[in-house]
Amino acid sequence: MDRTFVIAKPDAVERGLAGEILARLERKGLRLVAAELRTITTETATAHYAEHDGKPFFADLVAFITRSPSLLLVVEGPEETWKVVRTMMGTTNPRDAAPGTIRGDYGTVLTENLVHGSDGPESADREIALFFPEL
Repeated sequence: MDRTFVIAKPDAVERGLAGEILARLERKGLRLVAAELRTITTETATAHYAEHDGKPFFADLVAFITRSPSLLLVVEGPEETWKVVRTMMGTTNPRDAAPGTIRGDYGTVLTENLVHGSDGPESADREIALFFPEL
């Protein structure tokens, strides 16, 4: 089985959409391996978004993801689970996301786009190790 990492971001939790995001993943046939409602620390957020360090939006990105609890998930599927999740999420900008995707159905602005999913097997491994080291 193939695993990937997903975050229902603070805006999703604040809007009461974390359960809907999890339900969509499960209805797709993905199996929940781990879940935790957690406020991400600045240290963890900085490590998670390291590739954006130095970019003009980095501080805002860290401030957003650490402002309140997120639902952190590890989900499992038969193959390329990361790709399944990314397709379900929709494009990064919710205004361009297709109806039927999480961002297309519930997102409104680019800076608060509800959900994060690993963008490949390497990032899935890195993110799972960062947020769920016991796995």
